[in-house]
Amino acid sequence: MRPRVSFFALLALYAALAFAQADASLVAKLRQGGYVLYMRHASTDFSQNDARMTSYEDCANQRNLTDKGRAEARELGKHVKRLGIPIGPVYASPFCRTMETALLAFGRAQPLTEARGGPNASDAKRYEPLRQLMAKKPPAGQNAVIASHGNPFHALFGPPYLAEGEIAVLQPDAASGPLIVGRIRLGDWQSLD
Repeated sequence: MRPRVSFFALLALYAALAFAQADASLVAKLRQGGYVLYMRHASTDFSQNDARMTSYEDCANQRNLTDKGRAEARELGKHVKRLGIPIGPVYASPFCRTMETALLAFGRAQPLTEARGGPNASDAKRYEPLRQLMAKKPPAGQNAVIASHGNPFHALFGPPYLAEGEIAVLQPDAASGPLIVGRIRLGDWQSLD
């Protein structure tokens, strides 16, 4: 029985390392460009929902950012600038919370339905256009941003879910698909140089 426990302990350790956390080497890679930063929108008001929305522009009937979420998005943008991480295209799900997160953090956002969230689906093919966007290399020397939701990421990569405001750093590869090379939680940014 002990060898089986050790095997599962090693497997758990490997899984934890696969979701590498932010460190100086990750920041150095990001400064070179060539990555996709998939971010879940910042903190929202879970007492709100999207059930009554009539369009993506109908922010009054969607789950929106809280004041805390707005502050988080602005702070994230300041850290990206402080660290000298070059940002190229910024794509966002057309929902108000993702557009606002991208605009506050990066000053711009191109709404794309490919980045749209929705109910968790067991069929990852539903998110194939998003996977293709994640696999697209950004312009040389830049990183692309996709501001989106937790469910699409979970459908494509499995657990764990991204926390609100968390970024998964993806290495794009059109042939084999994007690869997660790190994750940056909101609380990680202050300790990065």
